[in-house]
Amino acid sequence: MSSPCKAHAGDNVPLSTSRRGFLAAALTGAALTLAPVQFAAADTGTSKTKTITGHLEPGAADFVYLPVEVPAGVNKISVSYSYSKPTVDSGLLTNACDIGVFDEKGTALAGKGFRGWSGGFRTEFFISAAEATPGYLPGPVGKGTWNIALGPYQVADQGMDYTVNVTLEYGPDGAAFRPQYPPQQIAGRGAGWYRGDAHLHTVYSDGKRTPEEVAAGARAARLDFMISTDHNTPASHGAWGPLAGNDLLILMGEEVTTRNGHYLALGLEAGEWIDWRYRARDKGFEQEAQRIHASGGIVVPAHPYCPYVACRWKFGYDDADAVEVWTGPWTADDEYAINTWDSMLAHSARTGGRWLPAMGNSDAHSAPQVIGFPHNVVNASALSRDALLEGIRNGRNWIAESADVSLDFNVTAGARSAGVGERLETSPDARVTVTAKVSGVPNGVVRFITDEGQTQQITLPASGQGTSTWVTTPQLAAYIRVEVRHPMTDGTPSNGTAMGTALLLGPMAALTNPIFLGKK
Repeated sequence: MSSPCKAHAGDNVPLSTSRRGFLAAALTGAALTLAPVQFAAADTGTSKTKTITGHLEPGAADFVYLPVEVPAGVNKISVSYSYSKPTVDSGLLTNACDIGVFDEKGTALAGKGFRGWSGGFRTEFFISAAEATPGYLPGPVGKGTWNIALGPYQVADQGMDYTVNVTLEYGPDGAAFRPQYPPQQIAGRGAGWYRGDAHLHTVYSDGKRTPEEVAAGARAARLDFMISTDHNTPASHGAWGPLAGNDLLILMGEEVTTRNGHYLALGLEAGEWIDWRYRARDKGFEQEAQRIHASGGIVVPAHPYCPYVACRWKFGYDDADAVEVWTGPWTADDEYAINTWDSMLAHSARTGGRWLPAMGNSDAHSAPQVIGFPHNVVNASALSRDALLEGIRNGRNWIAESADVSLDFNVTAGARSAGVGERLETSPDARVTVTAKVSGVPNGVVRFITDEGQTQQITLPASGQGTSTWVTTPQLAAYIRVEVRHPMTDGTPSNGTAMGTALLLGPMAALTNPIFLGKK
């Protein structure tokens, strides 16, 4: 028997995959539900603790549910857990296990029972009517079957031993929690270019910054808007209201963290939760994408070439509205992402089908990660949720490493002109003048890139300012986009056409969505 403190009554309940468990490979992916743990009613002012132990073998189900029968009269549930972390040889994975909870409303995919998730960031949590651990939703602890959800996403050859302590406290509920949601529009801000970071984390998931610190960081980065995207939970949504203002629009979102990649659900309704318990071989993603779209939000696969376990994107892009091709400081996985995205643009130009816009975000969790590095510069009809999402959905945005970088990119043919994300409809042999005006990138290189590849490369002076032009035709270039690169680490200019064992391109400073040329 074990219990958090001597005043608690405790029982030890051993559970394993051999005790009344079942496997279900339904929409929620492989899941294992164990025998329920029973709690009896008790007097007000008392508490009871039970300890659940078990063992999982390699190849365990994605989610292991530990049912807890909660009687009437409970005002608080507290859970702590631990698991074995055996030493393994270099290159092998040791144990890693997430945790969350569903209440008496059940564990159905996208159902009403979700009450919180902390992944592997916390070892304990609590829920009461008045408050809850960050990542969890305050509210009454209702009578019925609650489910502690374990997510063993790495299980070593030795297997995983786990221990879960569940404490119920008995008594009347405290005052109900009142969320404070931010407004979804700033009045008086009309059409313009607005800067915003759409991938940010707080202490409500695995970040170390409070919402106050994130909002302050967004203001320090001179952003006009930001989107809160904690992993797999909307718990932070109700904390943002007091932190928004006429200088900063704060929108709601979630980073949906599945076993086959992560995606951003942007522009959610306040308090809306998106489920993540499915793999690419299931239908869960398509259903959740439809639900996001139905509420007016957008779906954006995040860091699609991230090398971490369960991080690389496997769901395809049919249900996506944009793709995050630049995440935080520029690295090799961003190079892979942008090359894949460029090939997708060429395919869209060939087929005349829908094209997928690009986004860039910081994915900032804690210092020294910089909020707004990078961020999106969106052409929107207003500083509002709907207008910004519409701008991103249509590719009317470019990406900057900071607010110190500016980029004006357009094409003209006679009296006609087009900007980022638009199409210049003109005859195949019409002369099209391409212009990119850049500032804020000392000694940088401006690259014009079409469906043929890089066609122009212009070095900026030490001042970081310059205007580059090029003349082409729609029959030569189906689309054109701009990259602005920093010099190489040794100070030499980037070179987009160099051959050799090393890529001779410095970090990205700015990146645009394409302008398409010719009739669709």
